[in-house]
Amino acid sequence: MNVKKLSETTVALLADHKGLFAMDESISTCNKRFADAGIPQTEENRRIYRELIIKTSGLNESISGVILYHETIRQRDEKGIPFITIIEDAGIIPGIKVDIGMEDLAGFPGEMITEGLDGLRYRLKEYARMGARFAKWRAAMSIGQEIPSRNCIISNANALARYAALCQECGLVPIVEPEVMMPGSHSSKTCYKVTREVLTTVFDQLYLHNIALEAMILKPNMILPGENSGEKSTIKKIAEDTVKCLMDCVPASVPGITFLSGGQDPQEASARLNAMNQISESKLPWKLTFSFGRALQQTALAIWEGDDSNKVSAQQDIYHRAKCNRAANMGLYNDEMERRD
Repeated sequence: MNVKKLSETTVALLADHKGLFAMDESISTCNKRFADAGIPQTEENRRIYRELIIKTSGLNESISGVILYHETIRQRDEKGIPFITIIEDAGIIPGIKVDIGMEDLAGFPGEMITEGLDGLRYRLKEYARMGARFAKWRAAMSIGQEIPSRNCIISNANALARYAALCQECGLVPIVEPEVMMPGSHSSKTCYKVTREVLTTVFDQLYLHNIALEAMILKPNMILPGENSGEKSTIKKIAEDTVKCLMDCVPASVPGITFLSGGQDPQEASARLNAMNQISESKLPWKLTFSFGRALQQTALAIWEGDDSNKVSAQQDIYHRAKCNRAANMGLYNDEMERRD
């Protein structure tokens, strides 16, 4: 394992207040979003849409890395140029999602385990040869009656650590994503408690697996009440709770934290990230940035609608959202940025 080289990639991903673009939707997830937008669910339309994203003019001003899917990393533009080449030529670092999704956790109804460890070493080596420099694995846990169980947390944390070890062995920076999901009627206090337990367990497993913490990135959820809880949390409270939880659990040797958006409204995600960077006053041991998917492309997809005549408008929206989130990384985001006269 070349920790120096891995650390150089990590530093580059976190440089200049930039963030990551998670365009790693699986085929089924992408098709569902296309269906909701009235777009035909074809491989060609997925290719066209992803080309639209990576060819957004000025994307590299705010985006340091993009997370691809196994279909996307093999795709080419209309002229036959590999997407990887286009991304690298734009000065953006390519990464790859390597888990294969969640399945029911046997013996624990209502809980899930992320799969994909079988054959992962060989897939990582292939992705590295193709040009990927970092990877991502998502473990998602729901809050409900008596869940997540201790076994669900430990099982997913163990899988995250095993994935991270294989990544570092193969020369890829691991993004470790333990997500406590938003759906549910739980309070923000419960979200804090569960997230704290999840993160503590994840880092216990990372230590056991000899992960070089300085050569990884954490991708957690923010501390939010459940979508159906009826609880209203202010931007300030969400920011304070999230930072406090991270300070309780995340070692100083981790260089950066890239938040997932998890279905948040794009403007809310930006405002909450902004508040965290304002209250931190540069005193935190790690950088706080974004690794958003839907929060960067939700409105752009609605604008595009599968119509080439809408491509430029969709790209302008992607550029705008990325720019807003980079401003949030500096604590400079405000409502006025959303006004585009």
